[in-house]
Amino acid sequence: MYQERIVLSPKEILEKEFKLDTRGYRPQEVDKFLDTVISDYEEMFSIIRELDRDKKDLIEENMQLKQEIRNLKTKLDVVNKTPGDFNNADLLRRLSNLEKIVYGDNSNR
Repeated sequence: MYQERIVLSPKEILEKEFKLDTRGYRPQEVDKFLDTVISDYEEMFSIIRELDRDKKDLIEENMQLKQEIRNLKTKLDVVNKTPGDFNNADLLRRLSNLEKIVYGDNSNR
């Protein structure tokens, strides 16, 4: 994914040979090559910064998800420790009985 953003490989840098001119290496050729190397280094550091940001975001998300898992496990433990086996019908029946106690039995009216 990131390899296509880098022009030179380490092997290409190592094996680069410049043509000799009357006074040594051709300065334009060396300068052009060094410009490419500098560009690749800048791109590499940019990629490293992106990856560091992504890593930080993933670590934060991972911590949040772990906290959510802990919270859900705690809630599940509370539900599992609640005495009795309740279902909706049981809850409605109990609620109805409580309403009769609080508001009185209106079935005689």
